[in-house]
Amino acid sequence: MAATHAIYAQTTVSMTDLRRNPSGILEDAGDSPIAVLNHNKPAAYLLSAKAYEALLDRLDDAELTKIVKQRQGGKRVKVTLEAL
Repeated sequence: MAATHAIYAQTTVSMTDLRRNPSGILEDAGDSPIAVLNHNKPAAYLLSAKAYEALLDRLDDAELTKIVKQRQGGKRVKVTLEAL
């Protein structure tokens, strides 16, 4: 029984088609991710610079949220402006 591979993009392209027309494929996709398939299996995902930067921002936000949740309920320290 063959394993199925989830594809996390609405647009897919073969490695061959990507080599033939990379700029056209990027233009057509806009800011949506592109799954690059090799033998009908996802080998890579291609993102525009804008989409990649948005993804990094979301990961950073998630990490900050994790830190805030870890620190909730912790020991409180009073600090005055003069002490800073």
